[in-house]
Amino acid sequence: MIIVSVALFSCVSNKKLIYMQELEESEGPLLNSSAKFPYETEEYLLQINDIVEVNIKTTSPELNQIFGAITNDPQNMAQMGGTQGAGDAFFMNGYTIDDRGYVEIPLIGEVKLLGLSTKEAKELVEKEVLKYVNVNEFFVRVRLGGIRFSTLGEFNRSGKYTILQNRVTIFEAIAFAGDLNKIAKRDQVVLVRQYPDGSQMHRINLLDENLLGSEFYFLKPNDMIYAEPMKVRELGAGTNLVETLTLLTTTITAIALVLTLIRN
Repeated sequence: MIIVSVALFSCVSNKKLIYMQELEESEGPLLNSSAKFPYETEEYLLQINDIVEVNIKTTSPELNQIFGAITNDPQNMAQMGGTQGAGDAFFMNGYTIDDRGYVEIPLIGEVKLLGLSTKEAKELVEKEVLKYVNVNEFFVRVRLGGIRFSTLGEFNRSGKYTILQNRVTIFEAIAFAGDLNKIAKRDQVVLVRQYPDGSQMHRINLLDENLLGSEFYFLKPNDMIYAEPMKVRELGAGTNLVETLTLLTTTITAIALVLTLIRN
């Protein structure tokens, strides 16, 4: 009877593991439930240490060489199609925004991109390129060098990752890190997000379907996701019935062996 009781109380229930449930009461900073969950997104403004791709193509091969324009050369395409987790292509070919908010582009010189959207940054670079090339004789593209994020705590594969996409959901990021393990608190995941004036912590409930319509559904560059362990880790119990029974059986066998040795 004792073994059964301990086993029942120490196992992790499916209710604590299943994502995007229809909960009776929402516990997180999320939107109200509706038939469709509209995205709540805001335009990302470039920050210090962001890596951006500034691709400038002109009708002049000489200027293209100076600007370092990425062409359809097979070697360049192979490099850009490298490992997603590393993001080496953008790190090597992109521009990192320095502590003053500037990037240095060949021929053009320093350009301040801090606090601009990628669209505004594109327009600013175009104005600079116009000093060297006539209108309609060039093309400028400015975009983020992928979404960089970190995962810590109860992940199956914690680490620092880069996904070469313009938008990444929190569930895509979790999947990229091998998913959360069974003892992770899915209803209280900590998201550390960077803002122009500092960093802020948010507690996210992954079990609540309302997350789909919240501002935390899509990751932003340099987000950090931390998953805390459940109480079951402190108890040292198994995460399912088989593990718990195995642990209890082993413990009882060890105690019985010790008692037998003491009596003898």
